Amino acid sequence: MFKEFKAFAMRGNVVDMAVGIIIGAAFGSIVKSLVDDVIMPPIGLLLGNVDFSNLFFVLKDGAEVASPYASVAAAQAAGAVTLNYGVFINAIVSFLIVAFAVFLLIRAINKLKAEEPAAPEVTPEDIVLLREIRDSLKK
Repeated sequence: MFKEFKAFAMRGNVVDMAVGIIIGAAFGSIVKSLVDDVIMPPIGLLLGNVDFSNLFFVLKDGAEVASPYASVAAAQAAGAVTLNYGVFINAIVSFLIVAFAVFLLIRAINKLKAEEPAAPEVTPEDIVLLREIRDSLKK
């Protein structure tokens, strides 16, 4: 049973999938940082100093402190029920960036596959010999 598991785990597809998952997780954290730290702050600044991660609606006030709350964290600390649409906007932007990056990757892979030269047509020797005989008889 151990040998079967080892054979399964060491197959190329399983190892490739594991590498893809690890790289994907690392890429996801890079994209999250890009969105949260680089893209959304200037957009928020252009829209009038809006911090998208703190855009929310209070559905129900907290038991300890009533609204308004300065941030999502403050609302959650007070026990309020919130609808965090700003975090959702950040997630959508992150998704679009990841989807575009995957699109570019697949597009590049497809171009590499399409550029493979076709195998030259190999004519069997007997056909070549028959063509030579035909050509010499025509003369």
